[in-house]
This record gives sequence, structure tokens and C-alpha cells, in this order.
Amino acid sequence: MKRSASILMFLLAACPQYAFAQQASDGLNDQQRLGRLILSQSCGVCHLSPALNAKTYGPPLTKAASGGDDGVMRRYILEGTPRMPAFKYYLQPAQIDAIIAYVRTIPVPAPVPASAPAAPR
Repeated sequence: MKRSASILMFLLAACPQYAFAQQASDGLNDQQRLGRLILSQSCGVCHLSPALNAKTYGPPLTKAASGGDDGVMRRYILEGTPRMPAFKYYLQPAQIDAIIAYVRTIPVPAPVPASAPAAPR
């Protein structure tokens, strides 16, 4: 019984450290993780694809979004565009900074190669 209790105590003590190690392996810092969370909650409905090869309402967000200019992205988020609502009354400046920090970690996808024209028969 004592041995079982000792093993249980060891596992309980080790699990939070293991969970943290797993979470940290994504290569993101705390600000970028917060940005990923806020983006998925507030922006995901338009900018994240709900399924593979499904279209989105807004453009995909990558490090090249807004021409790679953080100021332009911040202005889009704050003031909106004709197709996007403004978030200046919804998001705090630190949350906007976190979104931008996360988006700057998303690589630009490789261009899809054009299919070769069919050969005449």
C-alpha cells in the first residue's frame, strides 16, 4: 500500500511538469500562445478554415499578412475594413499585440504548382 501511495505521489508531482514540457514544445512564447487563443476565439470564424480545402471569409493570416507591417495589421484590427468589423472596443492593446505576435509566426504556405496541361491523344 505504501508503495502504491509513493508511486501515485510521484506521478502527481511529475504530471504538471510533463504537461508544461509538452505545451512548450510548440516553439511559441506566452504572448504568441495568447495571440493564438484570441485569434481562434475572435478571428477564427472568418480567418481559419473550418475544414481542409474549405474557403474562409477573410484572407488566411500568415507572417506576410498586411505586407508584413505590424502597424497596418494593428490598424486593420482596430478600425476594421469594409468587410471586417473593428475590434477597438472589444480587444485590449496587449491582446492585439499578442495576435500580431502570433500571426508573425505563421509561415506563408508554399505555392500550389500549376497542373500541367493534358497531352493530346
